[in-house]
Amino acid sequence: MQSFRTRMWLSASSALPAAQELFGDRARRSARSRHARSVATALGIALFAAGLWQFGQGTYLHAKGWFAQALMRDAWARTLAGEREVKPWPWADTWPVARLLVPGLEVDLFVLAGANGRAIAFGPGHVFGTPRPGEAGNSAIGGHRDTHLAFLRDLEPGAEIAVERPDGARRRYRVDWMRVVDKRDVWVLENEGPTRLTLITCYPFDALRAGGPLRYVVTASAMGDAP
Repeated sequence: MQSFRTRMWLSASSALPAAQELFGDRARRSARSRHARSVATALGIALFAAGLWQFGQGTYLHAKGWFAQALMRDAWARTLAGEREVKPWPWADTWPVARLLVPGLEVDLFVLAGANGRAIAFGPGHVFGTPRPGEAGNSAIGGHRDTHLAFLRDLEPGAEIAVERPDGARRRYRVDWMRVVDKRDVWVLENEGPTRLTLITCYPFDALRAGGPLRYVVTASAMGDAP
């Protein structure tokens, strides 16, 4: 007969693999849990950093745009005094060609020559090939949806817009309609028809990324010269 000690040893020996498997499962689950927490923490840090970077970029772009408008105010004053193509800073490759005002929304902006990416970083830009703002025909102005032309989402039919030209004269416009079009719908730039102002920006206004396929267009017909 087996001794008591032998039986106990055999019983413990037979239980050992099960215990090892049990503790091994616990260890593996604990390791997986630590790994999952590490991944979640790293992901959270990455998302926070990305959000902070986006916030910083957005704040920088807003600050740059509005600071540039302050410099353009001086350039516009010199333009009204008779100078031509006055650059707001020495290395600028654009200059103010008009002043855009929406009294109902307290909008007061300077429109730059050209609607390319470099120009509209600092303000709304006049689309080359269309009449200058305030002149006869269809004057087109483009800009960013989240800075200078963000006010377009608040415009309603009947709202008044004024444009000041380099000679100091002002022309008033009344908003006729607004619509969303495909960026390939260049008919909005056609010059036929009455004198009007066409304002264009990206759409939707709350998109995470700019430059999508849609554009938000506001058209305002000329009313006459403002006092």
